[in-house]
Formats: sequence, C-alpha cells, structure tokens
Amino acid sequence: MFQTFDSPTRPDQGPPRLEALRAQMAAENLDGFLVPRADVHRGEYVAPRDERLSWLTGFTGSAGFAAVLTDQAGVFVDGRYTVQVKAQVDTTAFTPVAWPETKLADWLAERLHANARVGFDPWLHTVAEIEELREALEPKGIGLIDIDNLIDRVWPDQPAPPAAPITAHSAELAGRDHRDKRQEVARTLGEARQKVAVLTLPDSIAWLFNIRGGDIAHTPVPHGFALVFDSGRAELFVTPGKADGVLEHLGDEVAVQPAEGFAPALSQVEGPVRVDRRSAPVEVLRLLEEAEVEIAFGEDPCLRPKAIKTEAELAGTTEAHLRDGAAMCEFLAWLDERADALSDPSERLTEIDVVTALEGFRRETNMLRDISFDTIAGSGPNGAIVHYRVTEETDRALRRGELLLVDSGGQYPDGTTDITRTVAIGQPGAEHRACFTRVLRGMIAISRTRFPKGLAGRDLDPLARAPLWLAGQDYNHGTGHGVGTFLGVHEGPQALSRRNEVPLEPGMILSNEPGYYREGAFGIRIENLIVVEPAPELAGADPREMYAFRTLTWVPIDRRLINAAMLSAEECDWLNDYHAAVAERIGPRLSESAAAWLAEATRPI
Repeated sequence: MFQTFDSPTRPDQGPPRLEALRAQMAAENLDGFLVPRADVHRGEYVAPRDERLSWLTGFTGSAGFAAVLTDQAGVFVDGRYTVQVKAQVDTTAFTPVAWPETKLADWLAERLHANARVGFDPWLHTVAEIEELREALEPKGIGLIDIDNLIDRVWPDQPAPPAAPITAHSAELAGRDHRDKRQEVARTLGEARQKVAVLTLPDSIAWLFNIRGGDIAHTPVPHGFALVFDSGRAELFVTPGKADGVLEHLGDEVAVQPAEGFAPALSQVEGPVRVDRRSAPVEVLRLLEEAEVEIAFGEDPCLRPKAIKTEAELAGTTEAHLRDGAAMCEFLAWLDERADALSDPSERLTEIDVVTALEGFRRETNMLRDISFDTIAGSGPNGAIVHYRVTEETDRALRRGELLLVDSGGQYPDGTTDITRTVAIGQPGAEHRACFTRVLRGMIAISRTRFPKGLAGRDLDPLARAPLWLAGQDYNHGTGHGVGTFLGVHEGPQALSRRNEVPLEPGMILSNEPGYYREGAFGIRIENLIVVEPAPELAGADPREMYAFRTLTWVPIDRRLINAAMLSAEECDWLNDYHAAVAERIGPRLSESAAAWLAEATRPI
C-alpha cells in the first residue's frame, strides 16, 4: 500500500512539546516563535523530517502555521481545516485561528508588547511573508528575529532528511528536452538583463531538468536547489549520490554540486540575480545581500512554462485519465455491489476497506507509480472534513442512507490524476439530492463556460458557486487548483479561486471541484480535471479570442443523487453527453461486470 492508516500525532503530545519549545524561547529571550508547515524548498508538501507543525500541535493539514507566545499558541488554518484542527489539537493548549480572515500581524500585535521579540527560521519563511510581517509589526515596536529552528532543538527523534535517488523523465513524455527548457529560461533572463535565477521549488527543478525523485510522499520530486545562468548553463545542488544515475542525462552544461554548496555559491554569483520573493526563503536574500550581490525580484521563470503543457504532456495525461477512469469505474462497480450487501447486518464495509480497494484497482493497471495524495474516503459526517485522512482510530463503517465522499488520484509516468466522486450508500435523502444537484450545477457551469482571453481564475470561480449562493450555501475552498503531469497534484500559478489573478492560457490543467459540507452530517464534492483550450468558433460571434475547457476525467456522476427537476435543459444535455462519452471511452476498457454497471450508471436522465 502507498497509503498508511497510522496516526502520526495525538493531541495529548502537544502540551509537553509546547512546554519544551517555550523553554528554548526563554533561553533566547524570545516572546514568540513562528512554526510554519514548510521546508527550506517552500513546496506545498514536506518530508517527515519537516513536519514540525504536526509534531508540535498534532495538526496534519497541508496548509497552516502556528504562532507560539509565552502564554498562548495559535494554530492558523483556512476554511478547509476548521473541522479537522479541532479534532487533532489539544484546544486547552492551542487555539485554532481562522486564517486568512485573521492576519498573523494583527493577532501578534494584539497580544505582544512593544519591544517584543518574535523568532523565525529564515529558511522556512519566504521573502514576501517576512517583508509583509515586518511592515505591519515594526510600527508596533515588535521585532522579528531570525534564528536557527527551535523545534529541531527539542525534537529528539526527528527523522533524517530524505535521500531518494533522482531518475530521468524522458523528453518523449515531457515534449521538450531539458536543454531547450534551460535555453528558454536563459532568454527570459537575457530579456530582463539578469545574469542568474535562483530556483528553490522542487517541482520547478524537476520540470526544468526533466528529472523526478522520491523525497516527498506521493509527489515525484527531488529536494535540491539550482542556479540557472543567462547562458543556459546550470548548477544543481543535491545530497551527494542522489544524482549519480542521471549525470549522463543532465550532460556537461549542468554541474551537480553537494547541497551544502548552495549557500556559498550564492555569495559568488554575478548579479543581477533573479529571486522570487513569493517562494525563495529569507535566508537566500540574506546571503546575497551579505555578499553585496545585486538582486532583481521576479517570478520563478519555470512557473508559467511548466503550467502550459506541451502536446506530448497533454496526450500523455489524456491517456492516463482514461486508464485511471477505468480503474475508478471498476472500483465504483465494486463499491455498489458491496454497498448493496450492507442491508445484511452481518456485512461490514469501512473507509479503510474503500481506500484499500481503490488503490488495488489502480495498481491493476500495472502503470501506477504512486497515489497522487492520501485518498480521502469520508463517510457520513467524515465527508464534511474537507481533507479527511482515515486512520485506524477514525475508521468508520459505511451506513445505508449516508453519503460517501471519495477524493483520490494516481501518479502515472504519463500523467497525474485527481478525481472526486460523492456516492449514495443506499437510498439518499431529499436534502442530499438537493445539495448534490446544486454542486453539480456549479461543476457543469465551469465545464460549459466560454471566456475571453485574459480572464483569471477569480473571474470564473463565482460560476461554480452561484447555484449554492442562491440557496444560502457556499464552500470554504477554491473551486480548482492547477495540476502537473507526473508532478504535483497541486500546481501553480493558475487556479480557479477568488484570490487567483493569473490569466488562464491554453495548455493549463485545472481541477473543477465545487463542494458543500455540513459539519456533523455529510460532505459533497464533484471533481473533474479540465484543460484550457481555444474555444470552438461560433457563427455570428464577435471577433474576440475566447477560451474553453476540455474535460480530461471520464467517470460517471451518481445519478441517484441528482434531482433532475433542478437542472436546466442545457445542464441535462451536458450531463447526458458527458455520460455517453464516458460509456464510449471507458466501456471497452472494463471487465464484463463493470461494463454492465457502467451501462446502467450512464443512462440518460
């Protein structure tokens, strides 16, 4: 199994660890210390060694941070984790704080006196984060003090750093060789009159050099740093030995150096040096400033080229989604059969059974390299926990009359998948069907939309929410995130989100996943992956460049949960056309029993 069901932390571990941290704060004359969920590379996911926030507080979500003061400690989480954080932390020691509604600077200013000192690890915070925090706190007389990490001092069994070997990702699958990519970065630097770019994000480095790794669970990236010069030459800094198998692949223009050589190398480069203030650690800036190297702030030059997939990447991920869709349909057919048996009191099916079975069907493709994240299988009230991860302690039996939310994905050599389906276990209630249909209408709205060139995710996000808003409902997460190809299941800079201002461009892959969650009762989410394309021409349309979305995910949507009377004729047509396409594309790939299930599941409404 790629997924485990252990509980890495317990709420009762938090208070003594908090006490140990405060002892270190006192020794350093600090009034506060910041504990982000981040590593030195500032990627979204971190290795076990860097799970400092989880170790201290018990909170295991993929986003958040803690601010520890001498007399209180806040755990800042966004709307995805408001239910989860209350279950995972000791709320007598840690106070959950709604973020970004509550800004860290405001929270600190209300609780600290003038001349207070707040410590932070300069490798774990970006330039932009600390600049914003300093600007808000300095007028209050509160100072930010960079210091080596205090958690590392008190974590006695902290895991070793990851050291998985780096492998090559073929140019055939990537659609471009890495020399071509490096030359594109070099042209970007030349146009900006910059000499070198600093890369710290693992997925940028993996994309640029056409390499993959295993330093992060479920995300095939290596840890490392890189410098890319305006000549196209590059230096890659990784743990010694990790890159031995790709030296020939990298060639003479890429010098592989020990990871510990990165900091000294920064003091020797010739500026201007391009630094992304939104992803580069503060320490990178400090090292450059100390060496009096000219700095030019600018976006990581790999972000946008990586987001716009090549024809080879789109062809690969299209096939990966068909393969994954067949595995999902085999799973859903199995699930329906098992759910029907739950009318017998002697039968039992749990969330762990669901996760195990789904991974098994993906493994049967003989192409699965990993799951793309821990499968979310939330039954009944657990479905309302947006990023729920089942453990042996929380494992819940499925019950008839409830909903089951399954959000999962696979990592294949040719693509990364991410799909959510909410299914009825037994007969759903009228409220289940009404809420589900509103979510479905939002998902269809995104799928069907045409939009002018230049629009960003924030412009389209309301389309998915409008049916819920009319019923006084909403959801506390973005409508969609970017997705890589055999890379991160979460990828920037594009997103369907209220806060995202990056214009959408052809070749960008996004998720389309509106939802609705009722704490203590149920959760609903429906998710397909989509790719931006030029919109088909329309007779009589204005001469305006328009884009649309092509669907990548082909798996039935549970008809039992749809109130057809709530759908417009156009929405019914979209759903019936989608299901006909699922039957055509996926049916020939299925076993006889699953094919029979699919024929029923894709009947027109």
